[in-house]
Amino acid sequence: MILQHDRRDLANQRVMSIFNQAAPAIIDIQRARDVIPNMADNLILHAGPPIAWADVAGPMQGAIMGAAVYEGLAHDLETARVLLERGEIRIAPNHQHDAIAPMAGVISASMPVWVIEDSVNHTRAYSNLNEGPGAALRYGANSPAVIERLRWIQAVLAPRLREAVLRLAPLPIFPLVREALHMGDECHSRNRAALCLLIQALIPGLMKTSLTTAEIDEVLSFMIGRDYFFLNLTMASCKAAWLAAEAVPNASIVTAFSRNGVEFSIRVQGRWFTAPSPVVTGHYFPGFTAADANRDLGDSAITEASGLGGFAVGGAPAITEFIGGTVEYLTAAMMEMYKITVEQSTHFDLAMLGGRGTPSGVDIYKVIETGIQPIITTGIAHRLPGIGQIGAGYVRAPLECFTKAAQFIEQSITSDTAR
Repeated sequence: MILQHDRRDLANQRVMSIFNQAAPAIIDIQRARDVIPNMADNLILHAGPPIAWADVAGPMQGAIMGAAVYEGLAHDLETARVLLERGEIRIAPNHQHDAIAPMAGVISASMPVWVIEDSVNHTRAYSNLNEGPGAALRYGANSPAVIERLRWIQAVLAPRLREAVLRLAPLPIFPLVREALHMGDECHSRNRAALCLLIQALIPGLMKTSLTTAEIDEVLSFMIGRDYFFLNLTMASCKAAWLAAEAVPNASIVTAFSRNGVEFSIRVQGRWFTAPSPVVTGHYFPGFTAADANRDLGDSAITEASGLGGFAVGGAPAITEFIGGTVEYLTAAMMEMYKITVEQSTHFDLAMLGGRGTPSGVDIYKVIETGIQPIITTGIAHRLPGIGQIGAGYVRAPLECFTKAAQFIEQSITSDTAR
């Protein structure tokens, strides 16, 4: 008779094998409605677990209404709100459509998206193109300037980048992430080196296109200084790498952390397990305090589930200038993560640890047994719609998510054994 923990161990080995052999790469940039499964013109995707419109947090409300105006589904923000209340514009989680996006995480039908393919596991995942910091749709800002920038990304930036990508595809992402870790990023809240490496990789493709020097300059000028531009690629690559693993029964490995600004969720076996989302501890921009902050939100914490972000933060000491805290605290928190994971990463390693792989494969039972909560680096959005980013910091995943997942696994294994 196979014991319950043996079933879990075998399932977890299978899950980690899927992730460890993954080789996600950029293969294209396409319009969301043309590639994202079950995408519809009146559907707007968002970060985190499912939520009713009436319960949506302020920054996500702002982003969704802004996307409705961007799509031409509504003439103005107030009309968008009415259509959302009526259900004429629908919302759904990114994760349930093989997509992923940071903060409010909004993807609408006309938005250009990165197409990331894992040729080993035969999966594809998608993410939008990052707008940059500050007043951006993903932080809930929705002014005319924000909408105009999105339209420029769609009409100008994406087609030019696509020309370059198609001359380079496939362009592997995990090797760039690994090198960026060695250069001082943790590849969630700090992506400066990663962006430089991406630009370096794209330039040969750009030079082979029909674009003029001025057009190439416009592309590079937009990307330079927008360090988060790389984040969406890391996220979609992690999603593609974990996607096949979500179908493995009996596993207790977390394949994503995801938040909608109201609930924090872990994904285990492709299911949501939620708890109230925490308030971010961190560094606020001048004029803002924790009283202005929304609870944590975004799909970007899939990076932590993959051995990045808070799980690699000790190798990125300069990040304290942005998210607050101390190098000593963040390094100690990172080292704790080895106690709640099943192995060291085969994709990512840290020079500061002599090449030791980052903590990889968060096991819900290890979290419960130790009481150690996963640490996540993150941005901070204003709690009201239309304002945007007001800081950055870090949070700890709530234990309630893990206990709920454990209860589900115990019940499902018991039922399977009984049959």
